[in-house]
Amino acid sequence: MSEMHDTWPFREAQRILDRLESDDKSSSDPVVFETGFGPSGLPHIGTFSEVARTTWVRWAFEALSDRSTELIVFSDDMDGLRDVPENVPQEDMLFEHLGRPLCDVPDPFEEADSFAEHMNVELRSFLDSFDFDYTFKASREQYRNGRFDEGLETLLARHQDVRDVIVPTLREWRRDRWSPFFPVCQSCGKVYTTRVVDVDPDDGTIAYECEKDRKGMQPCGDSGRVPVTGGSIKVGWKIDWALRWHTFGVDYEMYGKDLIESAELSGEIAEILGSEPPEGSFYEMFLDENGQKISKSVGTGLSIDEWLEYAPIESLSWFIFQNPQKAKKLYFETIPESVDDWLEARSKFGDLDDEARHDHPIWFVEHDRTTADEASVGYTSDITFSTLLNLISALNTDDRELIWNYVLDYDPSAEDDREVIEMMLDGVLAYYRDFVLPTKEYQSPPEELVPYVRQFRDFLATYEGDDPEAIQDKAYEIGNESGASLGDWFQTIYRLLLGQEQGPRLGSFVHMFGIESTIEAIDDRLEA
Repeated sequence: MSEMHDTWPFREAQRILDRLESDDKSSSDPVVFETGFGPSGLPHIGTFSEVARTTWVRWAFEALSDRSTELIVFSDDMDGLRDVPENVPQEDMLFEHLGRPLCDVPDPFEEADSFAEHMNVELRSFLDSFDFDYTFKASREQYRNGRFDEGLETLLARHQDVRDVIVPTLREWRRDRWSPFFPVCQSCGKVYTTRVVDVDPDDGTIAYECEKDRKGMQPCGDSGRVPVTGGSIKVGWKIDWALRWHTFGVDYEMYGKDLIESAELSGEIAEILGSEPPEGSFYEMFLDENGQKISKSVGTGLSIDEWLEYAPIESLSWFIFQNPQKAKKLYFETIPESVDDWLEARSKFGDLDDEARHDHPIWFVEHDRTTADEASVGYTSDITFSTLLNLISALNTDDRELIWNYVLDYDPSAEDDREVIEMMLDGVLAYYRDFVLPTKEYQSPPEELVPYVRQFRDFLATYEGDDPEAIQDKAYEIGNESGASLGDWFQTIYRLLLGQEQGPRLGSFVHMFGIESTIEAIDDRLEA
């Protein structure tokens, strides 16, 4: 690996390569990346993030190695319905099915054969819309079609070894009767009300009683004996994780920071099954504006559809790419800054040589374009999301032709980036409509500051230069003369020109909006 390859996906890819050097895995077998999905709720921005991050590591690996790769997206649709999501219909109907495997719960949307199938279709459609390359696997098929049988029989044969790993991590009251197996009750169909009362490795069966009374999940009192194969049981998710790693030969998987301990335990179980645990890496959670973890079942936090209403997908990818092991607040106010950061990175990418480009975040964020035509990926204009937002706020218009006239007067080179700016403009207009316009409230200056506002206006009328810094310096000078604090002074100007308490650097704004337009706006508002 080149010393220049230092972005985190390349570092992760190198770890996988190092692992494979000491592994007996055949070089003809694909290197397997995996990511998991719980189909109890609709796919969301966290789903996109995990698949995107794993994909970036896969791309980095492919840049370092000629070995084939595969990305498995796994849906645990044998998981039981623990709670009723708050953002789906027919909550009363779903409540009646608490405890049953999601693949056996009716679809509340009445569009598929089961709740899980509906969510799996949503997941695949979601991922396909972003052109992810993946192999989809569902838990139900692996259990009921026998794919997991070998691993399940090994787990049964080594039942006590598994208990020795997991039981010490449990609360005292759970330890005596804990089992890695969750039988599906043959009477009521629930998976979370059953308790294993006997294991028989010789004939490959376990005995159960449907007696556990969990919140909202009434046991039926049935008992029976079932094989561990053929879909009559599932295993707890930590065991299930190891079972997947073992069965599919997974080489790499990412997971949330809250699952670090679980990943370590799953690694021990994988070794009991006879497999080496995959390389892994944790990522921090996304937080809402209040600093709370976003929830797909409750529907908190910014959704991916909401982001895309205001900004291009590349800006979201840029946001996600940065510091995956650092928690990030994800709410509407992050969008303008993220777009501007993406554009700045794009502008720098265009000036890099070939080797440096392959280790730049833009190479990942815009992979299809960078691998097909790297020379087309760049950005030379000074126009940003924030610039457009301030301009539209001053013009108070959605007239695209008028906006473009101002843009080109300010920066004629923007024509070279028209495609990107047009794409950005759609989101800026929507952002202005939804977040800026409702809060606009133009205010005339306090009487004692009117003379100083006029002084600034008269300066502009006689100024013949074209330097934003000169305009900014004069604004500071007059603000200091006014006797008001500089904060109050600039707030007065923003309320007068933009109808809001904050705004861009004043000299830069006047430079873009135009001196004549600024003078006209001041005159109109002072006379109002």
